[in-house]
Amino acid sequence: MTNKPKRRYRIRNWRDYNSALVRRGSLTLWVEQGVMKKWRDSAAPIRRGRRRLYSDLAITCALTLREVYRLPLRSTQGLVSSVPRLLGAELPAPHYSTLSRRAATLEVELPRFSKGSLHLAVDSTGLKLYGEGQWKVRLHGKEKRRTWRKLHLCIDHRTHEAVALSMTDKDVLDRRALPGLLGGVEDEVAELLGDGAYDFQDCYKAIHVKGARAVIPPQQRARVRSGSEFGDRNAAVLRGREVGRDGWKKEAGYHRRSLVETAMMRLKAVFSDRLKAREWKRQETELRVRCAALNKMTSLAMPQSYAV
Repeated sequence: MTNKPKRRYRIRNWRDYNSALVRRGSLTLWVEQGVMKKWRDSAAPIRRGRRRLYSDLAITCALTLREVYRLPLRSTQGLVSSVPRLLGAELPAPHYSTLSRRAATLEVELPRFSKGSLHLAVDSTGLKLYGEGQWKVRLHGKEKRRTWRKLHLCIDHRTHEAVALSMTDKDVLDRRALPGLLGGVEDEVAELLGDGAYDFQDCYKAIHVKGARAVIPPQQRARVRSGSEFGDRNAAVLRGREVGRDGWKKEAGYHRRSLVETAMMRLKAVFSDRLKAREWKRQETELRVRCAALNKMTSLAMPQSYAV
C-alpha cells in the first residue's frame, strides 16, 4: 500500500497577511487614544474603603499587553508606565499587585467583528498549570505533580473568531461543558460541528434549543432514536448507512470542524500552552484576554490558501 502524498497549499493574499503579522506587534494596535481618556475609574460606585483608581478598560489593556508580549506582572507594570509617557499623557500605571487583584473580578468580553448567524465548531484542549517540560518527561518519565486546565472553545469556522469559551478541570468530559458554552452565546446559531465526544443527548438538546443544525458523527453502530432533538443525528445515521461514514462527513461538511483545532494551535503558538495565574478566576480571565486578543489579530487578516 503506497502512502498518498500530502496535499500542498499556497497563500494568495501573502502581502496583506504579512502586513497584518507586522501590525500585531504595534503598540498603537493595543493601546488606542480612547483608552487614555477612560484610564481613570470616574464611574465607580461609592462604597466603603479606598476608591478604585483604574477603570476596567485600563486593567484589560494592561493584561492584554501582558499576554501579547508574554510578560510577567512586574514587567507589565514597567511597560504600561512607559505608554502614557510616549503618548504625552500624565497618567499613573497600575501596580503589579493591583493587576493581579483586579484580574480575579474582571469581566472580559470577546469582541466580534463580523455579523450574521454563527457557524460554530467546538472542541477542547489542555493547558499546563505546572509540571515538568516535555524534554524532562522524555528522558526521565513524568511525575505525579502535573496539572492541567481544560479549555472548551467555540469558534465561528467562517471567520475564525472565538465566540465562547469555558475552563474546567482536566477530568471534565466535553459533553458536560457544551450546554453551558451554548447558553452563553446570545447570537443566532446556524450550525454546530463537533466530534464524536459530543454524541450525547444533553448536547443534542442544547443544540436543539438554539435552533441550530447538529453536525456530529454518530457512533459506528448507532441506531435511530426517538425525540425531536435527535432529528439531525437520525438523518446522519440513515445517510451514513447509504453512503458510508466518510461519505456523510463530506456531504455534511464535517471536516470544517478541524478549524477549531487550528485556532487552538494559534492560541498556544501566539501566547503559550501554559497558564501563568494560579487562582481559578484569574486563570479564566487570562484565557478570555488571550481569546479577545486573538480575535483582534484575526480581524486584521487571515491567510487565504488554495491547493496546488
